[in-house]
Amino acid sequence: MDPQFERILRDIREKAGVEISEEPSCAGQQPIPVRYGERETTLYVHGAEDGARLLSYLLSGIAAEADRAPAGDRVEELRTILRGEGGSLGTYRYLSRFHLEDAPCFAVELACDRLSEEIVSQIEGCIDGPWETALRMDGEHVAVIKRTDGEQTPFEFGEFLAQSLYEELGVRVSVGVGCEVASFHEIAAGFEQAETALRMARMFHSEPGVHSYREFLLVRLLEGVPKNHLKLYLEQFQVGNIDAVLGDEELIRPAEAFLDCSLNSSEASRALFMHRNTLANRLEKIARETGLDIRKFSDAVTFHVITVLKRLIGS
Repeated sequence: MDPQFERILRDIREKAGVEISEEPSCAGQQPIPVRYGERETTLYVHGAEDGARLLSYLLSGIAAEADRAPAGDRVEELRTILRGEGGSLGTYRYLSRFHLEDAPCFAVELACDRLSEEIVSQIEGCIDGPWETALRMDGEHVAVIKRTDGEQTPFEFGEFLAQSLYEELGVRVSVGVGCEVASFHEIAAGFEQAETALRMARMFHSEPGVHSYREFLLVRLLEGVPKNHLKLYLEQFQVGNIDAVLGDEELIRPAEAFLDCSLNSSEASRALFMHRNTLANRLEKIARETGLDIRKFSDAVTFHVITVLKRLIGS
């Protein structure tokens, strides 16, 4: 049996709760004629009539479209899937029509104010094979679907894309990175994570960069909390003038870079193109304004939580 067809049947067994076989195994099974690609066969279903109808519907829909996809339709189908509008049938159909096997994968989204064909072409040059795809989502955003290869983590791939665009075209982009998903059927959730990471990065970072969904899990947890509760949380922290830091570009940029670089002064200095002594002076000023020395882990955590609360309250 074709591996793709086998996977479809296995998934239907799990989701529809019906037994499916190519040979009758007991009385009461319902035969369903099925055409998959160029192959015609009969499957035998043991289960509720609704399950049999679901099987027939899914397989007929997939098989009828399997070999009739104009090449230009692929981008629009994938765009629909990423937006969560394709459903299970849309995902099955996409894989079948374009003869793609299921695989672990992840999504990233890039944002650029002046998105051009040259930028999209450069991004396409960073991916390989018919399985992986880069597509415009709108005038500023490009989604990239990448198969997990064991060589790069999703975050490393995001950094690779950003570095390639900067080195080759002099373009700085923001990149949101979703978590790896075990199957293409979950890619809409992975892309939503990438979109969320990009949205959060705009809220919490003043410079373009690469940011993962995991980085903002605390924000996601607090995002749904009513603002009056967030204000109560904020009142629990007895700190100085945090607003002076958040409103001062010369202070908040070094603070962000220092936290992003895991409290490593040397790495933060290189990222900022700033002398280490200058960075140290800025961190000292933050400590004087807020009473928090973010060179200490506990104070860095407190500073981060307060920053998250302030941004969410103000959003």
